[in-house]
Amino acid sequence: MAPKLTEKQDGFTVMDYLLQHAEKTPGNTFLTQPMGNDVVKTWTFGEFVSESKKMATHIESMDLPAGSQIAIMSKNCAWWLMADLAIMMTGHVGVPIYPTLTAETTKYTLEHSESKLLFVGKLDKKPWDEMKNGIPEGMKCITFPLCPDGLEHDTWAKCVEGKDELKEVKKRTLEEMATIIYTSGSTGVPKGVMVSFKAMTDTVFGLIELTKVSTADRYLSYLPISHGMERTTFVADLNRCRPTLFLSVPRLWTKFQQGVFKKMPPAKLEKLLKIPLISYLVKKKLLKALGLQDVRFAGSGSAPLPADLLAWYRSLGLELLEGYGMTEDFNYSHMSRPGRARVGYVGEPCAGVEQRLAEDGEMQVKSPGVMMGYFKNEEATKETMTEDGWLRTGDKGELDDMGRFKITGRTKEIFKTSKGKYVAPAPIENQYISHPEIELACVGGRGQVAAHAIVLLGEDAKKDAETGKKDAIEKGIEKLIDDVNATLDDHEKVQFIAVVNEEWIPENGFVTPTNKIKRAKIEEEHAGVLDEWYGSKKKVIWYKW
Repeated sequence: MAPKLTEKQDGFTVMDYLLQHAEKTPGNTFLTQPMGNDVVKTWTFGEFVSESKKMATHIESMDLPAGSQIAIMSKNCAWWLMADLAIMMTGHVGVPIYPTLTAETTKYTLEHSESKLLFVGKLDKKPWDEMKNGIPEGMKCITFPLCPDGLEHDTWAKCVEGKDELKEVKKRTLEEMATIIYTSGSTGVPKGVMVSFKAMTDTVFGLIELTKVSTADRYLSYLPISHGMERTTFVADLNRCRPTLFLSVPRLWTKFQQGVFKKMPPAKLEKLLKIPLISYLVKKKLLKALGLQDVRFAGSGSAPLPADLLAWYRSLGLELLEGYGMTEDFNYSHMSRPGRARVGYVGEPCAGVEQRLAEDGEMQVKSPGVMMGYFKNEEATKETMTEDGWLRTGDKGELDDMGRFKITGRTKEIFKTSKGKYVAPAPIENQYISHPEIELACVGGRGQVAAHAIVLLGEDAKKDAETGKKDAIEKGIEKLIDDVNATLDDHEKVQFIAVVNEEWIPENGFVTPTNKIKRAKIEEEHAGVLDEWYGSKKKVIWYKW
């Protein structure tokens, strides 16, 4: 059995633990970075800290005001982590910038956070073409390797070349602000969540205990896969990493399943899984093909997992565990436990987390990860924190007798139809997006005779629709409407689904960088055609095809 990572020590921050671990095990491999064309670069703990300290020396030479904000705009990569450590070691505050934003949101985040320096790294071409227009004129930038072309600034290599390692690492206290993480802004402008070193450190220890992390574990660090090119490299990276811990979102777990079904029809697979010896070999082969053969802890978040998807993975020997959290509690709130998960519930409170339901059913929590407040936004902080110090999550729900939490909707998203009854859109949307042909869904109908849904097709279904197979898709969607409506009260049933041929991406403001729909934007975009849609009396409406 591999040794535990570390014991908790008074006054130590995450930075201190990392530096201590690197000192003890300088020759152990820490990171493996895919560079493209099947080439990888690796860092030992010692190399990682050494390079970070050289960048810290460069940052120190820039004479920035003490405690300055320094932003990092990049997809996950090794240099992101080294830049973050260098920022911590020099006494500054890191500000992560999502790698898929509009130019307007990019500019707002950089200016609102008062960032004095920007690291720019690995970004896809389409988001980069948009985001670079949001970098304020005259802002100092340092580019990572793998940075897209078109930015004439100092490179990482140039900044660390010939530099000595930082002589004195600034002591950081647990009460200090470690980072400002801007919310994805599904409603209004993003808010800067101030996270202390204490919140960061305590939640890391909580997760280590929950998942039993040891020095033998491997983890693949990645961001939502929203572009075609990223999908092809992702599977290769997953197989190269062979993670023991793997966290994802329901849509990706569905895509994995669809990939299997393309090669083997579900009925055939089901038969094979019932034959003892063959079943063992098939399970082993399938998990290996997905790169998940070594996974011992598989987590899922952001939306509920459909019961049949959970059952399917369990039939392969992989128990998916759902979790729940938000930026305001550093994503440390609820998690399902092995053997104690319940379908439709996001689990029990994590260690150190207290929960309560308010009179209106809103979940409120006290968490070790709770924020210090919103940066330069005292009013929003007061709205989000109760007078007695609990965080309002904005999620309504219910608890079972084991304290497991079931989310039934967002307090601010619930609307009334003209019948005067409330509809919670999120649970209905989750039923639609669990269907393999639907990528995203937005349920609306405020003031209308009934609810409706606007949906985007998934990649394969969209190709089918464009190549003359609309009729088959329409029949499938009609059945889906009936199936979902059968689970709903009369006032919640949708009258129709509008299948829109549009692009909902962060760069045009229809979804957040974490692929959550921006409801107000979608409703505003289609307000002018709603009367026509309702008047058509059609069950499935094709729009812009």
